[in-house]
Amino acid sequence: MGVLRLGYLHVRETDLASARQYYGETLGLTLMNEEPGKLYFKAWDEWDHHHLVLEEGGAGLAKFGFKVSGLDELERLEKGMRNFGLETVRMSKNETLAVGQGVRAVLPSGHIMELYHDIEYAGTAVGTVNPPVRPRHLEGIGVPRLDHALLTTEDPALMERLFTEVLGFRASHRLVTELGDKGDLIATWLFTTHKSHDIAFIKGPSGKLHHFAYRVMDWSAIRHGGEILSMDNVPVAFGPDIHGLTRGQTIYFFDPSGNRNEIFSSDVETAADFPTVTWTREQIGHASYIGREVKESHFSVT
Repeated sequence: MGVLRLGYLHVRETDLASARQYYGETLGLTLMNEEPGKLYFKAWDEWDHHHLVLEEGGAGLAKFGFKVSGLDELERLEKGMRNFGLETVRMSKNETLAVGQGVRAVLPSGHIMELYHDIEYAGTAVGTVNPPVRPRHLEGIGVPRLDHALLTTEDPALMERLFTEVLGFRASHRLVTELGDKGDLIATWLFTTHKSHDIAFIKGPSGKLHHFAYRVMDWSAIRHGGEILSMDNVPVAFGPDIHGLTRGQTIYFFDPSGNRNEIFSSDVETAADFPTVTWTREQIGHASYIGREVKESHFSVT
């Protein structure tokens, strides 16, 4: 089965106290553990021990991890990455709290990626036997689960090759300079589940984080999120709005350290035979927003 899903992100924060309040009270995540300089969070509808580790010091993405289906797949993918030209390092169990053994590699984009096959289960807030629709009392936005991340790279085409040829992803959407062989790839949205994307890469400085997103149910949840962001004086980048690309209903906003977050809802579902949708640069406004005017800061701020 290969790569199952995006499992976790380690994100740097300049002030852990402010980050604790923001991710706990505004987004509504549950604090699962804390160590000196680190906080571990999960969302209410996730069963893994955590999906987010906040690390004190600076801002941006420290690393991210994908869960794979087993040890055999871990070994196969490690071999594939080595054949692609990447150097890999083995991770021991509990090298990251609650995470089993795995493989770490520095990608051509400069990002650190980990593959692992086991993580401690903590269970969802509603359980797995006759569960209610949602917990009765949710904090803040009450995001249910991690959805995807968008990273920047100087060579989106190379990253697309790595993820499709080695890791088994497919491209749901692509943004190109022009159609045909002369067109260059500006951005690619890649999936391994049935979502519109689990990870995406857009042309920009290598090693940077554009945003990471949380899935919410629908447009009413987006509106509710906007109300909470306003009440908590969270800087909003844009939205509520709707992307043409992925048909994603969205708000983008910033955590206390300037890391961009998103709450996201999309009606696009993918499968192995999903045809890739191509957008051209002159239609980037339609791809991005209802209003069709692209905010320069959306692509320049990482």
